[in-house]
Amino acid sequence: MNYKFIRFSTIVTIAVCSNTLTAQTLQPAPKLVVNIVVDQLRTDFIEQFSELYSSDGFKHLLTEGTVYEAADYPFKNVDRTSAVAAVATGTTPYYNNIIGTQWIDRNTLRPIQAVDDQKYLYSPAKMLASTISDELKVATSGGAIVYGVAEHKDAAILSAGHAADGAFWIDGNTGKWLTTEYYSHDAISWLMNYSNANPKTPDNKANKNDRVIDLAIACVEGKAMGRDDITDYLAVTLSATSNHTESASDNMEGIYLELDKSIARLVNTIEKNVGSNKVLFVVTSTGYVIEPEPDYAKYKIPTGTFYINRNAQLLNMYLGAIYGQARYVETCFHNQIYLNRKLAEQRHINFSEMLSRSKDFIIQLSGVRAVVDSPYSPNISGDIIVEISPGWQVVNEETGEKFVSRASYVPFPIIFYGAGIKPQRISTPVTVDQIAPTIANAIHIRAPNACSASPLR
Repeated sequence: MNYKFIRFSTIVTIAVCSNTLTAQTLQPAPKLVVNIVVDQLRTDFIEQFSELYSSDGFKHLLTEGTVYEAADYPFKNVDRTSAVAAVATGTTPYYNNIIGTQWIDRNTLRPIQAVDDQKYLYSPAKMLASTISDELKVATSGGAIVYGVAEHKDAAILSAGHAADGAFWIDGNTGKWLTTEYYSHDAISWLMNYSNANPKTPDNKANKNDRVIDLAIACVEGKAMGRDDITDYLAVTLSATSNHTESASDNMEGIYLELDKSIARLVNTIEKNVGSNKVLFVVTSTGYVIEPEPDYAKYKIPTGTFYINRNAQLLNMYLGAIYGQARYVETCFHNQIYLNRKLAEQRHINFSEMLSRSKDFIIQLSGVRAVVDSPYSPNISGDIIVEISPGWQVVNEETGEKFVSRASYVPFPIIFYGAGIKPQRISTPVTVDQIAPTIANAIHIRAPNACSASPLR
């Protein structure tokens, strides 16, 4: 008996069966991925107005998609910019470098925007990790078409990524569509032609979501996205807030009904253009909510005011008594205090010791719950993060910024719909950094280069 032949035949049979099984289980990649992030979307409001929705918007996504009901962000102090960056890169600000909409430039001690760029005015250069769309560009040797569309420039640019063909946003002053020379001349000329053919609505109260969706749809149609065998990628950022913050709390029903219509129009139009089984839609939230400041004192709820500049001056006096009079505190921003690292080096002061003394001093001040070192890069964030007791207000006397400390959980979902996704509800807690690797699995590419989260199942 020829045992070698039998063994070889067995190996071939196993290999063929294995390849056949893989071919049967591996879903074809969608022709288009539409990644939708809705600023301040929350589950309780989605459910509160559910009886009023059309059959094509939230209801359709929630009944026909895979819905992860308990989503969260794996880091604190989330805002629109850091949230969008986390969804795109599949990681936290510690790795992607985007800690918020703006932070202090240590060289100038002035705030800078997350997408500021000296050469192009605006770009994603400060984001130090690749995005899911960047990896798609790499995997397709630049063949994939990638665009980002949003009301705000930070959301448009960061969601699109470094290698995108273009990112478009609405100018807050003129209402015109804008882009940056960081992107291709083709994108700039296309946007110019679109703007000429679709002049802006003169009324500043116009629904910004509708304008974003109009351009997103025009981009899909005009750029023939999802029309060939190479997967394309469209990032869309919408808003679940009012254009006017003073009326936001009074008009949530209207906001969510309009948002429902807007999402339905986006999904239906793209499905008609590309094919319902060829598009993967992903919907999630930025995971935070800006609410009107409550008057806790009126209801005898513990509260107070932490004046960060005033307390930073006290800290400077304390350090001066120890090390000699000088400017040891450079500046404050939000709830962060920046120490003078260069001065410590010049005076041969042990910076770790100075930092420890500073934290010991700050923790004794009224209203302070905790004092922690910066969890991010010392080049872009303060040396000390002051965590205020719930209900207390932080006031920056120099900038006029005010905010109330709240640690409330904001419920929101992650929804995957289309491209063979089966309807199901999953209550297991998940985090948004898992979105990018899940999309990567679906389109058969690698996850972003700083993403260590596992894909959703």
